[in-house]
Amino acid sequence: MLKGKKILLGISGSIAAYKSAMLVRLLIKAGAEVKVILTPSATQFVAPLTLSTLSKNDTYSALSTDETWSNHVMLGRWADIMLIAPLSCNTLSKMAAGACDNLLMAVYLSSICKVVVAPAMDEDMWLHPSTQKNIETIKTFGNEVIPVGNGELASGLTGPGRMAEPEHILQWLIQYFEINQDLLHKKVMITAGPTYEKIDPVRFIGNYSSGKMGIALADECKRRGATVTLICGPISQHIPAGVETIHVESADEMYAACHQLFPQTDIAIFSAAVADFKVKQQSNEKIKKTDTQSFVLELERNKDILQSIGAIKQAHQLVIGFALETQNETANAQEKLKSKNADFIVLNSLNDKGAGFGHDTNKITIFDKNGDVKAFEQKSKVAVAKDIINTIINFTHV
Repeated sequence: MLKGKKILLGISGSIAAYKSAMLVRLLIKAGAEVKVILTPSATQFVAPLTLSTLSKNDTYSALSTDETWSNHVMLGRWADIMLIAPLSCNTLSKMAAGACDNLLMAVYLSSICKVVVAPAMDEDMWLHPSTQKNIETIKTFGNEVIPVGNGELASGLTGPGRMAEPEHILQWLIQYFEINQDLLHKKVMITAGPTYEKIDPVRFIGNYSSGKMGIALADECKRRGATVTLICGPISQHIPAGVETIHVESADEMYAACHQLFPQTDIAIFSAAVADFKVKQQSNEKIKKTDTQSFVLELERNKDILQSIGAIKQAHQLVIGFALETQNETANAQEKLKSKNADFIVLNSLNDKGAGFGHDTNKITIFDKNGDVKAFEQKSKVAVAKDIINTIINFTHV
């Protein structure tokens, strides 16, 4: 089931740590190779000797022991997936903040694999707004969260907050690696974020795109086994581990990067908000303010990246474009689908609350070249990415 999979198990300080011994046993029995990292407080709940015996590997709990250094970078690169179970409230807050005061956090921050967590804490801690905010924050980093259980807690209360049972976590991992085969051996190119068109050395024409949708798509494609290249404009978002990234600034730079990469691409997703126009004559010096009451910029149209790619795509390649509209949404999306020779157009409207630039949510409708239309409810952009990729995969299976 998990034969040959390398799983790095992180254990933080929670009474649920007693379940980790059974979890390691189940993972080994399923064929996985397991290495274990404990926070210093976790060693008070479960013995490292027990875990090293069950995993058949040394356990790690400190950045250095005597004269031996625990190479946190190599541990993070060794794993196919990093599982933190149990995830305590304290370790969760450190993940959200990017704190690094123990080996587990050092490995987490330097890992290049998918990270999944199984929280464990008392009901009131779990339901506290700061905890829920931290959960949402680590999700935006591309981390997966296994839902907590509902039942008897260490405090004697009954409610949500129990760590998922080891058997449930095992099944989650099995399903994760099965789903990961959907795009195995596929090469995916994704554009994300805005483009900046220079006016002078200190000013530019841009837009409010955050790149969140493109990053969610890159993470989902990577999770399903694809080789993913993200071509992104200026963004401040965290790039998922294992995604190759090409940073560009202008529409011309994005055009060149796309055309260089596209011939080797199976699926191309154009979610970037590329500027339609650029300044015809950029100034090499900062333009100084004068006494005049107006200032005119002459603009010229940028190359249409989606249309140029649609014109050269081959039968085995899929091209997906995005349309952000404010009026005549359906008609404009259908026209874009045809004029760009795309296989799909993903429509979102600024008229929908919680959709469009900067939000963590989106509401989309997908149009395909066969005339099918599929509308979705508002969801997180992570969930929207799953809907888009599922639609693509189902289309190719028809």
